[in-house]
Order: sequence, then C-alpha cells, then structure tokens
Amino acid sequence: MLDIKLLRSNPDQVIENLLKRKVEPSLVKSFLEKDKAWRKDTEEADKLRNLRKQKSKTKPSSLEEIETLKKLSNDIKTLEEKTRLTEQELKDILLQIPNIPDSNVPHGQSDQDNKVVRTVGQEKAFDFEPRDHAALASNLDIVDFPTATKIAGARFALYKGTGALLERALINFMLDIHTREHNYLEVIPPFLVNTDSLEGTGQLPKFAEDLFVCEKDNLWLIPTAEVPLTNIHRNEIIPVEQLPLKYTAYTPCFRREAGSYGKDVKGLIRQHQFNKVELVKFTRPEDSEQGLELLTSDAEKILKLLNLPYRVVELCAGDLGFSAAKTYDLEVWFPSQNCYREISSCSNFRDFQARRAGIRFKRDRDAKSEFVHTLNGSGLAIGRTFAAILENYQTEKGHVEIPDILLEFTKGLKIIS
Repeated sequence: MLDIKLLRSNPDQVIENLLKRKVEPSLVKSFLEKDKAWRKDTEEADKLRNLRKQKSKTKPSSLEEIETLKKLSNDIKTLEEKTRLTEQELKDILLQIPNIPDSNVPHGQSDQDNKVVRTVGQEKAFDFEPRDHAALASNLDIVDFPTATKIAGARFALYKGTGALLERALINFMLDIHTREHNYLEVIPPFLVNTDSLEGTGQLPKFAEDLFVCEKDNLWLIPTAEVPLTNIHRNEIIPVEQLPLKYTAYTPCFRREAGSYGKDVKGLIRQHQFNKVELVKFTRPEDSEQGLELLTSDAEKILKLLNLPYRVVELCAGDLGFSAAKTYDLEVWFPSQNCYREISSCSNFRDFQARRAGIRFKRDRDAKSEFVHTLNGSGLAIGRTFAAILENYQTEKGHVEIPDILLEFTKGLKIIS
C-alpha cells in the first residue's frame, strides 16, 4: 500500500512512476477525489460535534433548543456514516494501486526490456539431441502425468520412486543450505490462510482469480509461502535489535494459472500444485537494498552448488510484480528449449506490504514506530529445479546423473536409469 501522505502531497510524481508500470492514473485520481470529499465531510462533522458540545453545556430550556440538538446529532450521524463508507472506498482503491518502482529500475514495457545482470556457468554442449524433462521423467517412470490427471486433472504431477526421492532430496538440501549457511529460521506454516493475510502481501484483491479458495471456511490455499511467512508479524511492532529477521519454509503452492492457457501445458514448469522453498526477510528501511542483493545471492548459491547454468535478470518497470519495487529473476538453462527459464524471483517490496499488514519497528522505546521493509524470493522452486537437473544432467541413453552435492540426500544414488 502506498503512503497516503505521498499521494496527497505529490500525486503527479506517483502518477508518473505508475505510468512506467503501464498503470493508468485513474485510480490515483479517483482516490484524490474521494479523499478530498472525505476530508471535507470529516471537517464538517468535527465542527458539528464541537457545536453540539458547546450547546450541551447548558440544559436546553426550550423545545427549539431540544430540536436543534436533535438535528445536530442526526447530521453528525449522517456524516459519520458517509465518512465511514468513503473510508472503505478509499481503502478499496488503495489496495488496487501497485507499488512504485525504484528509481534505478530499468525502463521498459515487457520482459523483452529486462536487463541481464550476469550469466553464471557454461551451457552444456550435448553431442546428441537433448530430450525435454517431461519426456525424460516419463521414460524413466519417475513422474506419472496421466495418473495425476486421473486423480486431480490437468497440470498436476505424481512423483514416484526415485522421482519422489529426488524431489525430497532437493527440499532437504535447500533447507539445509539456507538454515545452516545463510542463517534463516525454518518454519512450517499453515498452507491455508485467511483473507487478511493475502491482502497483507498484495495477492488480494487483484489476483483473486488465480487463487484456490475454500469459500465455506473463508480460507485460501497459499500461492507461495511468502504469504504465511510475511504475516507472522502482521499488526506487530518488531524490536529493532531483532532486525533483520530471516525465515525460510518449504511448502506446496497452489495456483490456478488463470490466463496462462496453452503455456507450458506439458511438464513441470506451470503446475496447479508445486513445491517451493521460500526466503522472506524483514529489514530496516536503510538495509533493504543490500538485503535484496544478499537474498538474491542466497538463492543463487543453490544453483551454483547444483552446477546449473543460470543468469540473473533485473526486471524492467513494466514487468514488475504488483507489490515489488525492484526484482531480480534467476533464470536456469533448459537445453531442450535452448533458453533460460525463471526459477526464482527475488524482490524488495520496501514498505508496501508492511503498510498493508501493519508491520512496524521502533528504533528505541521512545521513538515513533516506522514500517519495516519486506523482501522475499524463491530459494528455489523445486519442480523447476527438478526439471533443470533432468535436462542438464541427462545422458545419451536417456538416463539422468545426480549432482554430487545431492548424493547424501539420495542415499548414494548416483544415476536414475
């Protein structure tokens, strides 16, 4: 949520920045119009309350005075109800306005304008035609897509045997690295969250159609562990000495993938249910820029240890997610597609989520509370890592070698054949 003071004091700057994201200024203009009406009605209600207070100091001695006080009370009640409704309208508008891009974010309208920051590792040259991960997984009988479709429908996967072992190995490997080497606190959160939690991180109301909802209980399946991890501190004041706070969690994630019909129908790239290890940080405002660099480095470490070629891409303003002020995507190499595909998105939200979720800190006991900055990134998406290993470690016979770093997690299994 944007700072109301900024919207009031410098709306032209807000509009200029939002236009970089291809966001029309109508929401800001609507907010300003309603905010002006709200302030006028609030001022009028205050005047009437003061007038009623003055007149109530002496007992009314006539029917006319009694009627005057009664009319004042009714007018005040009407204005209070009007301002209450306007406040809700203002909140609804604010929840629809995305974050402002950082000043150093590249200009651009689409992913074609994103900036490659660095490329790490050598793309493996095969002396045979590399198979795609879906074909490898099916031929090796480690992922059963038809049975998953029978059980649940399209865009689900059933891992089996060494496929399930590799998926579990990746989860444990990533959690061990992030907890032991990067000092994140591991959490197992609820996989169902309430509406307030999704509003706090920015998924609601804008992305409701992409979420799975249990309407009877007013609970939502999480699209990412970012939601429950960020909401650990919703409506709290964090002691400054505890910052930065760093959490990691493995969870299944659930997304309808609304609007993505026809994209990556085969394989593990775009599923309704997938596993992910998430990283979430809470920092002081002055530490969040460096915090994003460190978080991105933490996610990169996994790819380096797995010896998977990848690149770091800084998203342009027009390709940023709703809540993000700045984002680095990690993209891993897929030989069968001869291209890089996103495997992690690392973002600095600054105080955008903290304002929505009421997450603050105090620099000392007597200081005024301030909003923390929140950051998050995948560390990594498990299914896409699984797929990248299959493609990059495949042999001419269609077998898959296991990266050395994972052998302690695969009971010594070195090759899937």
